Amino acid sequence: MSEARVISTMVVDDDALVRLALTDLLATDAGIEVVAQASDGLQAVEEAAAHRVDVALMDVRMPRLDGIAAITRLRTLPHAPRIITLTTFDLDEYVYEALAAGADGFLLKDSDPAEILRAVHVVAAGSAMLHPSAARRLIDRYHRGARPGASAVRGRVGRLTPRERDVLALLAEGATNSEIAGGLRMSESTVKAHVSRILTTLEVGNRVQAALAARDAGLMPDT
Repeated sequence: MSEARVISTMVVDDDALVRLALTDLLATDAGIEVVAQASDGLQAVEEAAAHRVDVALMDVRMPRLDGIAAITRLRTLPHAPRIITLTTFDLDEYVYEALAAGADGFLLKDSDPAEILRAVHVVAAGSAMLHPSAARRLIDRYHRGARPGASAVRGRVGRLTPRERDVLALLAEGATNSEIAGGLRMSESTVKAHVSRILTTLEVGNRVQAALAARDAGLMPDT
């Protein structure tokens, strides 16, 4: 049985102390390797193009090119990294835009170190990582009411099977594939197949955007 491949990561933050702290933390996990660092979004794009980065931990507010614009550019790379945005949440009104741009999740900067390490593994495996308590607050705050295209999103959600809607509801809560499998009493491979069909039907690029679509469609109740 072959060993699991080490997850190559990039730390992007304009605060040198934050970069150092995150790099030191990631270095404590034998399954993670930091292959690049960047102090702004423009450098992040350059570093990601020069290295094969699996997961980028990215600040949102940065000089020259902010995290949102950087995510958009990173998504065009041949080997686009998965992205976890780092935020103070209460101060950062741009996090929703980062998620809508294609980030695979977000964490608070003061998250427990073990949670940050787990997030890297979860996102590298193809799942989303949304800070549990902040996820609802964030999406509810910046995603209320009708938006352009919301009607079309509701139509696409309506094409999902009842079981796919069950999966989407848990996915929108930030549940991993294994958590969805346990909650709905199905195999993890079946969950993966459902998630793949959900993304295709909703015409979205990742799980976070599927969660936002669920909110657009009124599938998830307000808190």
